[in-house]
Amino acid sequence: MGIYLNPGTVNFKETLAAPIYVDKTMMIAELNRFIDRGNKYVCISRPRRFGKTIASNMICAYYSKGCDSRELFAPFKIASDSSFNDKINRYNVIKIDVNSEYQNTLHKEQLISRLTEKIKREMRREYPQIDFSDNDSLPEAMLNIYSETGDTFVLIMDEYDVLVREDVSGELFSQYLSFLNGLFKSDTLRPAILLAYLTGILPIVRDKIQSKLNNFEEYTILDAYELAEFVGFTSQEVETLCRSHGVDFAECRLWYDGYRQRGFEIYNPRSVIQCIRYNEFENYWSKTSSYEVISDYIRMNFDGTRDDVVRLLAGESVDVNVLHFLNTMNSFSSKDDVFTYLIHVGYLAYNRKDKTCRIPNKEIHEEWQAAVSIDSSYAVTNRIIAASKSLLSATINGDASAVASALDASHIHVTSNRSYNNEDALQSAIYLAFIYALNEYTVVKEMTTGKGFADVVFIPVHADRPALVIELKRNGSADGAVEQIKNRQYFDSLSHYHGRLLFVGINYDEKEKTHTCEIERFEKE
Repeated sequence: MGIYLNPGTVNFKETLAAPIYVDKTMMIAELNRFIDRGNKYVCISRPRRFGKTIASNMICAYYSKGCDSRELFAPFKIASDSSFNDKINRYNVIKIDVNSEYQNTLHKEQLISRLTEKIKREMRREYPQIDFSDNDSLPEAMLNIYSETGDTFVLIMDEYDVLVREDVSGELFSQYLSFLNGLFKSDTLRPAILLAYLTGILPIVRDKIQSKLNNFEEYTILDAYELAEFVGFTSQEVETLCRSHGVDFAECRLWYDGYRQRGFEIYNPRSVIQCIRYNEFENYWSKTSSYEVISDYIRMNFDGTRDDVVRLLAGESVDVNVLHFLNTMNSFSSKDDVFTYLIHVGYLAYNRKDKTCRIPNKEIHEEWQAAVSIDSSYAVTNRIIAASKSLLSATINGDASAVASALDASHIHVTSNRSYNNEDALQSAIYLAFIYALNEYTVVKEMTTGKGFADVVFIPVHADRPALVIELKRNGSADGAVEQIKNRQYFDSLSHYHGRLLFVGINYDEKEKTHTCEIERFEKE
């Protein structure tokens, strides 16, 4: 067993020894099918702490011929799959953590040469009968082994993109490109590679690196296809964990859900595990990353960025074109590039069907609020956010005048570069003014109801809060908006909800540019 060549099961055993482990072993069955179909070049990109390294260690423990891991996998789902016995412990695994290698190499320009030599040293120990030249590259050494023994390789490269994200020298980057090219673009070496499995935060760079890795199938945060359920926790997995540990699943969903792919709701695994471990709902993301990731990029202030940031903060979705971002750290030319980058690093969630993005959950929302709090251009936004908790209390207490005043201020703020009388601007004003409600409510826009659509419905996570049904009018009356809620039976959409209801009618006078509000309590039988 080596450090790089066939490192065995040690890392995966540590994962299994943790108090909480979610069985993701059926990912191996998918990879086995990839291999059988000849689709053996795979790149997985996800934000930090989404389980990429854990999956890499699992894959290493399964394929590596340097160990016997049958007993280790026996309790898990993969052991019942028809492909389990076909490929377990049959191949040479080379596992490289590029981030660790980069951070631990004193002279960075020697990174590739030192890494190559360390792997070749282990190859010499494993294959003493094969003559390795000091000048052999890693691909040449692998080819020597394959040609003389027929042994094939699984290559696992964790954090492959670290040299893209770090400000490395041109010389080191060129060496890295040559390294990738030798491993993955050689037709001669291809038969020796059973599987190449890369992970990173960013997808494959659509510039210099793409030509070296254009034979890889990509499974990204934008779309992970058949691997969607295996990186990150699904809603079913989180609900099971919450039930077994006595944790409120509805609250957990509010805090950590939000990344949806292929019909799965995907949660940040680390945040869920920490929440269950400490039985506390809080922002665990901030302990491993920094809101400056957001603030540094929204300060670029491409045309329309500020307006869309305000809408995102208010809980809305905004359009985004994810096709033009080059997946580098220095190729930002539009707000679409900024938002696409923030999707890849986890600060936004992407809706592939609508081609929109949004802030996924309460945990990440706190990061956004922290980011804009240090930016003077968002001073008004911060004041509205600070006042929103009081506004929610005023609404629940029936203080209609406080609601109207808050909307006057919010409406002015959200209408830069847009028509003040635009209906979207009025809805944005509502969402921003009630931004604190995102901590305690699920917000549903244009909810299907008894005889039409309610403009906005706030459904509480906990029954001690009333549900809010909000109807908007322009150049009408707030009383008329409340009557519409009752006459069209908008509350029928909450037939499953047995708590208190508040009907909130809001009217906007285009001429006076002011709002009026009427609040009426309704007790369901």
